[in-house]
Amino acid sequence: MIADVISDARQRMSKTVEAAKEDFGTVRTGRANPVLFQKILVEYYGSPTPLAQLASLQNPEARVLLVTPYDKSALKEIERAIVNTPNLGANVGNDGEIVRVTLPELTEERRREFVKIVRGKGEDAKVAIRNIRRKAKDDLDALKSEVGDDDVSRGEKELEQITKTHVDAVDEALKRKEAELLEV
Repeated sequence: MIADVISDARQRMSKTVEAAKEDFGTVRTGRANPVLFQKILVEYYGSPTPLAQLASLQNPEARVLLVTPYDKSALKEIERAIVNTPNLGANVGNDGEIVRVTLPELTEERRREFVKIVRGKGEDAKVAIRNIRRKAKDDLDALKSEVGDDDVSRGEKELEQITKTHVDAVDEALKRKEAELLEV
């Protein structure tokens, strides 16, 4: 029973770390990266649809991304969704076939803003990990009458170690992303 609680907490924490890494990927650096556009939702026939399902994304140059829609009728909606995306600041144009997105150079001030955004996302991930730990600890406490205090205590120690490992993983990913953002 204790092993099940620990295993569930470990899986949920790992998913939280992966989600945080994906979230960090959506904050742009000086390069155009298709990952930046993965979470953009395009209004397509009345329903919000992820851009990756409507178009192929290619980056032929460091700061240019080409968006080629599978359905040419969605071109205007794709362009509108990219223009309305906050924190992107991209120049967007279309030639009737593709949407060309040019990302401007990042200023030092803008880089610092992105670092703040990434730190906020990292803190959110760590809070989520601590919430998972709290729930698992409550589950372990509920088992005290069935398995005994010593087993629960060992389970809690293991839970703390798992929590520390996952928080450190978020911190490491955060450190790498900050270095990437501040790199000129």
